[in-house]
Amino acid sequence: MMSISEAMKQGSGNVKIRGWVYRERKSNKMAFIVVRDATNIIQCVLSIDEVSADEWEAAKKLLIESAVEIEGEIKEDSRAPTGYEIKVSNLTVVHFAEVFPITKDQSVEFLLDKRHLWLRSRKLTAIMKIRSTVFEAIDEFYRSKDFYEVAPPIFTPNACEGGSSLFEVKYFDDIMYLTQSWQLYAEALIFSLEKIYCNSPCFRAEKSKTSRHLAEFYMSEMEAAWMKLDEVLDYAEGVVLHIVQKVLEKNKEELKLLGRDVGKLEKIKGPFPRITYTEALKILEKDGLKVTWGKDLRTIEEDKLMEHYETPVIVTHYPKETMAFYKPRDPKDPKVALCFDMLAPEGYGEIVGGSERDTDIEELTRGLEKEGESLERYDWYLEMRKYGSVPHSGYGLGVERVVSWICGLDNIKDAIPFPRTMLRNKP
Repeated sequence: MMSISEAMKQGSGNVKIRGWVYRERKSNKMAFIVVRDATNIIQCVLSIDEVSADEWEAAKKLLIESAVEIEGEIKEDSRAPTGYEIKVSNLTVVHFAEVFPITKDQSVEFLLDKRHLWLRSRKLTAIMKIRSTVFEAIDEFYRSKDFYEVAPPIFTPNACEGGSSLFEVKYFDDIMYLTQSWQLYAEALIFSLEKIYCNSPCFRAEKSKTSRHLAEFYMSEMEAAWMKLDEVLDYAEGVVLHIVQKVLEKNKEELKLLGRDVGKLEKIKGPFPRITYTEALKILEKDGLKVTWGKDLRTIEEDKLMEHYETPVIVTHYPKETMAFYKPRDPKDPKVALCFDMLAPEGYGEIVGGSERDTDIEELTRGLEKEGESLERYDWYLEMRKYGSVPHSGYGLGVERVVSWICGLDNIKDAIPFPRTMLRNKP
């Protein structure tokens, strides 16, 4: 057996493939069966005169998603969907499918209800291949920089990004929470491994119904000892550039199938523009959007700002009062924090967020108290600052947001196999 792509690469002669019926059309004497596997689709032609009577009867009963094994002669044919056709000499039906419930013009909600079946579509198959390449590129980038991969805990006793978006979980006789980020634990590990990264699920109970939010999503995070803001920005830019180049290298066919304008991705070159939050407000004001200094940028403002750029933009030095407790004040301007967001072009919003980490126990304590957090839950985190504390930084990259941007998706729900949102928890 060989994959469909291997058969097409062979181009002529006898081939054996297996897969599922993607399309089927039959007449009294001919059957045109388009078969798919993980690599591609190919048209297979059966003639009543060239297969056995049992095989012909089986072919007549084939419906979409029936599983088959096919042997025959492959040849180029410009009329076929992918430019090749197999003249079938042997057909084996592994499973006769029932009538497939998904047809043309189904609603988005119906396709989400049938996600376990809709994952077989060429669109989602292409997206999942690109998603796999994104993870491959992330691993490749960090490994090339001598980072260690670390698996963080999923159950945590405290918040990292605000208690209001925690998912509470019964943990034996206690209460725990699903992780919002690995960051607090990563900060403990940089004292031994220095440079670390992870690809891990995160959970945020944000009451959001937008096309950019998921309740369960994957975050690729890094943390590094001795690193200041300028250097961590270089790493964030580097990993995004490597992801884009890797996808362009491996997945041009998938991007084409998705209708993605590859030219826009080919323009993604470094260095990315870097502006401060205050500079961003000045740009927005010229566009007629007046934002009071100290307010966080909303989606409408991020999208307006990005109309000026064709590549991602790094926005730094947001107001300290709107930032999480662990983001330190800039010694040169205490009103702002040593932090950043990376915004993607084409209206895809924030794809990376990070900062230096505060090493001042008193500042951290005040920040936690301001957020209404119990200091008791963070005693272990604060204790790290007592023994050899050093400057360190990190960030989180939202994998589904990056996949959405690279693929040009309308909704982030298609960037993950089984989306979990405020309104959807099945299948």
